[in-house]
Amino acid sequence: MRKNKNMNRRDFLKVGGLSTAAIALGSTGLFSLSDSRALASPSAAKNSFRGYGPLVKDPGGVLDLPQGFQYRIISEEGGFMADGRPIPEKFDGMAAFPGQNNSTVLVRNHELSGNTKYPVIGRNPYQREHTGGTTALVVDANRKVREEYVTSSGTIRNCAGGATPWGTWLTCEETLEEGHGYVFEVDPSDPENNLSRTPIRDMGAFSHEATAIDPASGIVYLTEDAGPSYFYRFIPNDRSQRVGALQKGGVLQAAAMEQMSSDHSSDFYTGQRFGIVWKDVDPEKPTMDAGQKGCIPFSRLEGAYFEGGVFWFDDTSAGDNNLGRVYRYIPATNTLELFYESTESNDLEMPDNICITPWGDLWIAEDGGGTDRIIGMTPEGETYVFAENRLNGSELAGPTFSTRGETFFVNIQSPGITFAIWGPFARKNAGRQRQMGHAAPPAPYAPKVSDKLSAAAEVEGMSNLEAAAFQRHGMPIL
Repeated sequence: MRKNKNMNRRDFLKVGGLSTAAIALGSTGLFSLSDSRALASPSAAKNSFRGYGPLVKDPGGVLDLPQGFQYRIISEEGGFMADGRPIPEKFDGMAAFPGQNNSTVLVRNHELSGNTKYPVIGRNPYQREHTGGTTALVVDANRKVREEYVTSSGTIRNCAGGATPWGTWLTCEETLEEGHGYVFEVDPSDPENNLSRTPIRDMGAFSHEATAIDPASGIVYLTEDAGPSYFYRFIPNDRSQRVGALQKGGVLQAAAMEQMSSDHSSDFYTGQRFGIVWKDVDPEKPTMDAGQKGCIPFSRLEGAYFEGGVFWFDDTSAGDNNLGRVYRYIPATNTLELFYESTESNDLEMPDNICITPWGDLWIAEDGGGTDRIIGMTPEGETYVFAENRLNGSELAGPTFSTRGETFFVNIQSPGITFAIWGPFARKNAGRQRQMGHAAPPAPYAPKVSDKLSAAAEVEGMSNLEAAAFQRHGMPIL
């Protein structure tokens, strides 16, 4: 869908959809910051945080948000960057980094392959004939784009990826085409450098989706978007966590569930019979090798995020109704848990990109067949809707917050639109982020566990969530 030349969305929504309503109603106090802040601030003691209230219809018909929030469209496919190159289409994964003078630097993927109207046009591509890659936006403190430029090019289907603790972006190719299916490191402060066109081969050649790094260990966790797909980790030879260090190689492993020896199981729980083991796989053919070695087959892994000592990831089409699951892996205890499972009754469809908010909630971007939303889940066991795409049926992608937590950035994939969203967000809360990593899921979204399985889990020293993960993947716990 292209914009009407006489009245486009940017002209109509200069400040953003809900701000139009806010101007009209602000004098009533309806959108008062103090009122909304009182609603929004989480209170663990009172167990009271239930989100930001119902969504308000966007007069522009683009993005519904709760009362008190507003957005600005900061980038659209087909526009022009400062040097005259077109803004590429198919916006996807994204991360935010601190810039100069309170600015934010966004690095954004473009999930492109083959001929396309708005390709990524780079000056130092990996392979010139391919149209995918990444761009960057420098967004000032007023949430306006100061600069927009290409950061890498010549790749295929740059779907998701992940930020590194040292300020670069790992962009992932979701393809099995020969010579592709790699991870590349992109430095927004040194765009289109040779590093951006050099695949990190030891991270494997497969249909990559997302990555996230444990800052304590430097280990990279990776998801695969294929059928079947596997859950990987990459142990770097150089864990200095510096630009280019991942190019020094390492070991790629895939997760498996196995019966443990009695001496091994006693490391964690008395009587535990099953556990996660990591098996080395050939980076040139990791999917085949993982399957042959009995690693855990998932349906189709998507989003990934690491926060508070926990790696979160989702399987977008898993479950009896193919509606999706979210897992969390805790490296300190080598524990895999099934955190939530979508069903027809709990109204959450096909989780894709995910993130942990600065105040500690889990946010999930849907990629289902109907209207897609951002769903929030709290450590206190509540759920809420934060945003809904009213423009079309395209997915919301690349959810990320500015490092100060004051602005939320997200994309509509097609037509490519990047939003800056602000309002009465709750304050940053590192303790609550850690709490989310060990909280029980909201009851309607928790995996169903029978009394018999729960009893067996207790005997084996497992949580219900851990037992559910093992049972869903065929381990004979009962």
